[in-house]
Amino acid sequence: MESPKHSLIPSFLYSSSSSSSARSLLLDQMLTNSNPKSPSPPTMLSQKNFLIASPTEPGKGIEMYSPAFYAACTFGGILSCGLTHMTVTPLDLVKCNMQIDPAKYKSISSGFGVLLKEQGARGFFRGWVPTLLGYSAQGACKFGFYEFFKKYYSDLAGPDYTAKYKTLIYLAGSASAEIIADVALCPFEAVKVRVQTQPGFARGMSDGFPKFIKSEGLGGLYKGIGPLWGRQIPYTMMKFASFETIVEMIYKYAIPRPKDQCSKGLQLGVSFAGGYVAGVFCAIVSHPADNLVSFLNNARGATVGDAVKKIGLLGLFTRGLPLRIVMIGTLTGAQWGIYDAFKVFVGLKSLLLQLFCFRGFPSQPLMETLFSFSPTTGGVAPAAAITPAEAKA
Repeated sequence: MESPKHSLIPSFLYSSSSSSSARSLLLDQMLTNSNPKSPSPPTMLSQKNFLIASPTEPGKGIEMYSPAFYAACTFGGILSCGLTHMTVTPLDLVKCNMQIDPAKYKSISSGFGVLLKEQGARGFFRGWVPTLLGYSAQGACKFGFYEFFKKYYSDLAGPDYTAKYKTLIYLAGSASAEIIADVALCPFEAVKVRVQTQPGFARGMSDGFPKFIKSEGLGGLYKGIGPLWGRQIPYTMMKFASFETIVEMIYKYAIPRPKDQCSKGLQLGVSFAGGYVAGVFCAIVSHPADNLVSFLNNARGATVGDAVKKIGLLGLFTRGLPLRIVMIGTLTGAQWGIYDAFKVFVGLKSLLLQLFCFRGFPSQPLMETLFSFSPTTGGVAPAAAITPAEAKA
């Protein structure tokens, strides 16, 4: 029975096409013929029929589940999460202050006005260092372990159940990865919130971290781990599972041609759109816990009960929600865009390295062929990549 891995992993790193062996053979023939020391006679190949082996064929690029594969996923997670969260620091700063002091920061516009008046333009990026470090660490664990747990749970489930219940695999894999990711994030998040919501506490990470430990102790860095899990685990489960579903629906109903016939620009656009819509759902399901995280990390010795009593049950669900929808939607869309762009880059790099053996600059048809081997995450799988178990389901 054919392995179900292809239904669960990013398709840019594999090829299950029936012509894979033919492409590999053709590439090997071209590489051999391009070597002047090769005893084989040169063979003329037209650019029209030029084919490149897929990245996971032995010796041709990144091997699935190899250290290089997980390193690529991990580094892509660092870029997608660290950079995007740092970029939206001004929105996060206003959102946190609206959650902590709604009487002073009554709306998005007035919140920006208060910060600008009291702290100047530089104040909008207060706390950017712990944001960058914390969410880079979180992104590394989130995306890297997500790929690991998807494979682990699919191996446990077996081919038939994996193909039938792959959405549950997405949910279980993302939840497991986020548990680890939040352990890496929590200390940075605690310092970030304190720096952003208590003017004068510290300038940033370098002086804020020791001050926080002196005030709260080492255990205080993880005081908000429970609410953080409550915020991030539903967020991440929604982020991965809904993204996969939304992207598949976009390619199925909104785009009049198969995904593999779409340009890379269009595919990355779909990734951003799917990520943005998924981010809206993420913001809604995780917002009550986000209010708790902000409250607990701002108030010394506060408990969840204190937060609920002061904010109110309705306030947990609504305070700062519109701004967080804008922030998380933009952030999640950008994360998937950056992550897929990095994957495309990794796939292209492994393929373009094979061109070094050819003389001259590659022609346009050749470059178009190369770009076709690095599709983005999600979408309807090619017919040849569908396993028998999927066909039955």
